[in-house]
Amino acid sequence: MTAGYDGKPVLHQVTFEARESAIYVVLGPNGAGKTTLFRTIAGILEPYSGSVLFDGDDLSKSKEARKRVNYLSHYNALPEEMTVWRALDFYARLEGGKADDAISLLGLEGLKDKKVSDLSQGQKKRVSIAKVFLQERDLYLMDEATSNLDPGVSKEIRDILLRLSKERIVLYSSHNLYEARDVGTNLLLVRDGTLAYNGRISDLRSKEYRVGFRTTTDISKIVDAKLEGGYYVMSFDTPEDAGLTLKKLVDGGVVVTEMRELDNPLQSLFEDTSSLTGASGAGETDGNAR
Repeated sequence: MTAGYDGKPVLHQVTFEARESAIYVVLGPNGAGKTTLFRTIAGILEPYSGSVLFDGDDLSKSKEARKRVNYLSHYNALPEEMTVWRALDFYARLEGGKADDAISLLGLEGLKDKKVSDLSQGQKKRVSIAKVFLQERDLYLMDEATSNLDPGVSKEIRDILLRLSKERIVLYSSHNLYEARDVGTNLLLVRDGTLAYNGRISDLRSKEYRVGFRTTTDISKIVDAKLEGGYYVMSFDTPEDAGLTLKKLVDGGVVVTEMRELDNPLQSLFEDTSSLTGASGAGETDGNAR
């Protein structure tokens, strides 16, 4: 599909399919077209060419299909002069669900009698997310769902999405590369309005595979490792090589308390697209949500 604003394309011939229930992470630099992609899938924008199909229904033309979709914008579109409870009850009357259930889900009991205008940006974000969860849908579009939230609340949101993704499709955009790797199974990289990568996150490889070991003894005399920030750091060609080194250490009587990958393979997405495994560019004209 091709889509944009005022006759000017922002997305150029983007094609992908999301068939399995999972979290599809949407990454890309600012201005790449992520929000335009979300707005087009949600049916807010009608594509200039191609279509967005959800179980065969065109989301830009089918009101019933759009009812199966919920979209969290990165803007907090809330009635500022209403209290949190009244605002959520207003939307519940329009869309279904119960305000009290959404308040309980997001832990908003202490805010329900406050005006939206008196909330912090992080609190407004939580209320916006509560609005999305008033009623369960089949497709969730979550644009920067955890921005402006403290780590504890961010984890709660991710846990909710992980639960939903067992039976539903979630498209999730984030600027946090480590969060994206932890929460998602599939990745859509949007760059300059095109799809630069579409595949499983587990297929990605860093340019350099560095692993840090925490141990109770100095292992630099056993293996070629350098102490950096509390970790003995080594570089490997493959994860299997790192596993063999771990076995060697353990067999030699070393107590290894932690082993972790130090480099995020998603970082290479913003440095060199050619480093990706199995990259797929933009396709023809139709973008299928399922």
